[in-house]
Amino acid sequence: MTDRVLDIGLEEALRRVASVPRLLVALDFDGVLAPIVPVPSDARPLPASARAIEGLAGLADTTVALVSGRGLDDLRAVSGFGSPLVLVGSHGGEFSDAGADLLDDTQQTRRSDLLAELEKLIDGEPGVGLERKPAGAAVHVRNATPDVAERVLAAVRTGPAAASDIDAIEGKAVIDLAVVEVSKGGAIDVLRARTGADAVLFAGDDVTDETGFARLGDGDVGIKVGEGPTAAAHRVTDPEAMSHVLGVLRDARSATR
Repeated sequence: MTDRVLDIGLEEALRRVASVPRLLVALDFDGVLAPIVPVPSDARPLPASARAIEGLAGLADTTVALVSGRGLDDLRAVSGFGSPLVLVGSHGGEFSDAGADLLDDTQQTRRSDLLAELEKLIDGEPGVGLERKPAGAAVHVRNATPDVAERVLAAVRTGPAAASDIDAIEGKAVIDLAVVEVSKGGAIDVLRARTGADAVLFAGDDVTDETGFARLGDGDVGIKVGEGPTAAAHRVTDPEAMSHVLGVLRDARSATR
């Protein structure tokens, strides 16, 4: 453990939620467990967070899920986690414990058309990346200059993202586009129902995580990592602070098992 001191309200919330019979811990990956890095494939969870998660996942009546905008295979590769954790990719479009047939034939065709449109749109734009996902794609502009980033994002917003059959979710320096409607809030609803959780702790850092915070109710705990407006009741500064939170939760939960 570190010598960090938690806000008293958050510390009380962690000890309360740690004592429920069945607990679901749902966590975004980038910006929560792993610091944001220029090359997304280089992201890795902080060691202290990884240890805390492994400890929590080994406790009785405790489910730990990573809920990310990354595709499932990508999330599995960068996180290094597998069972007993549940991995949820593509903003709730893919579950590691569910079947692989995410799209029907019509949706597969629409995805191919979307990828072709995005490839043409970003062709030659320096620092712009296209991440292919099972339900669509994400356009990343983190490594682009501000003028290029805004030009590309504007073109995506008014072009493919404006189509009636595309579900677009805008995050920090990224726009995700999918041919099916998905959200982290919907994923949390599914996980809560599957696990029969008495309480949910959800932590996220991006605007796409707000759908998750919106699903939380009395007895749940929402933690925003970093700056920005949020519906979460609690906030910590960065992934390092989140490591401490997870360590406190693990120790408090262990004492009740």
